[in-house]
Amino acid sequence: MQVPDQIPLKLEDGFERITRELKLPGGFTRAVLDEAAWVAKVPRLDAEDLTHVPFVTIDPPGSMDLDQAVHLERLRAGYRVWYAIADVGAFVRPGGVIDAEARARGETVYLPAGKVPLHPPVLSEGAASLLPGALRPAVVWRVDLDSDGRPVGADVQRALVRSRERYDYDYVQAVHDTGTADGVLELLAEIGELRLALERERGGVTLPTPDQEVVRDDGGYRLEFRLPLPAEAWNAQISLLTGMAAATMMLDAEIGLLRVLPRPQPGDLAKVRRVAQALGVPWPEGAGYGAVVHGLDPKAGRHAAFLHESKVLLRGAGYVAFDGAPPRLAEHAAVAAPYAHVTAPLRRLADRYATEVCLAVAAGEPVPASVRAALPLLPDLMAASGRRAGAVERACVDLVEAFLLRDRIGQAFEAVVIDVDERRGGGQVQLVDPAVIGRCDGALPLGEQVTVRLTQADPSTREVRFTIAT
Repeated sequence: MQVPDQIPLKLEDGFERITRELKLPGGFTRAVLDEAAWVAKVPRLDAEDLTHVPFVTIDPPGSMDLDQAVHLERLRAGYRVWYAIADVGAFVRPGGVIDAEARARGETVYLPAGKVPLHPPVLSEGAASLLPGALRPAVVWRVDLDSDGRPVGADVQRALVRSRERYDYDYVQAVHDTGTADGVLELLAEIGELRLALERERGGVTLPTPDQEVVRDDGGYRLEFRLPLPAEAWNAQISLLTGMAAATMMLDAEIGLLRVLPRPQPGDLAKVRRVAQALGVPWPEGAGYGAVVHGLDPKAGRHAAFLHESKVLLRGAGYVAFDGAPPRLAEHAAVAAPYAHVTAPLRRLADRYATEVCLAVAAGEPVPASVRAALPLLPDLMAASGRRAGAVERACVDLVEAFLLRDRIGQAFEAVVIDVDERRGGGQVQLVDPAVIGRCDGALPLGEQVTVRLTQADPSTREVRFTIAT
């Protein structure tokens, strides 16, 4: 099959086309850059000195926009969690040009060849980032837990902090696996496992599904399915714990911004139960969805198909703002508790505003008028930016899939059927190698391994299509 002339000569050209198609913001204006350069030098520093707390950061390798730093302590009857969050509010002035630009962007958008940041890098990768050894303004959460990992108290304040070390997930996992973890890294696993057990107990869900990622490789790109490490789940539990504490604080004060997800519709739940039965996935009587998916092996074909099909139960997440009576929907079904986004303000607009509410509530002060006025606008702003970021991620993966397969039309591949379209026929298959998910024509047995043949791989339209091999 001849390669069409309009195929990008380089994948970077395709990524650039995606940024244009989806109308991603370009570079920052001179006014935004000038204000960022100024506020980077004069942040608000009227905060308690907590530089004696030995915080560390845990992030992917090479990350510079470091939102969080953690320190963990063992108490006589439990644990103390210190969680420092980059204090973007110490730099961004309400009504200023950075604030206006952040509202237009909503969140940082990541592409394989770079990113479109929420804030200028002089802040997000510099003055506001919790880089090791640097004195930084932060919003510090202190959450005390009992011996089972249940919260018994929470507080939040502005503070000055200095992170001691920067770790990545591979290192944290390695020291745990080799039995050499100590201090905060030892407690991270201990507290993380307690919190995961409590999540399952209350009906929460952590899906053990691999992430399909575009990875730079020797000057080019490849696709891989990457399963999150246990260390990532432990770290995520600290963030979830903080978000739950923030949500409780705002609900008690009757003002705030929550991240919500409705409970599954009965029809969707019944369908997923039927899928489980058809695939032989055990669903004990009385067990919740979270308990069912815990322990499934996404490398097993039938488990992978069930996990893919059951994602319908986790759709519909959004934000809700309230100023007065709590909202009718105040819970996040996957967390199985009220929850708020407050731990990634360098990368997500909503977190800065929810954090300012919590700071005011904890200090017994009125919520600033500028924050109160912005709250009702944020759900729509975040919904729009979330749709755009999701579309960019999917488009980039689709492009790389088509680009990598463009010269392999007619070849056969081993795959697992992860979705069947009962109305139109066909469905989706997940290849073993390369890490591709694509549309497949023909009669497909859900959860079974099949041999498929590539019939289309067009980088210009970002389409990949297979058929059952005969």
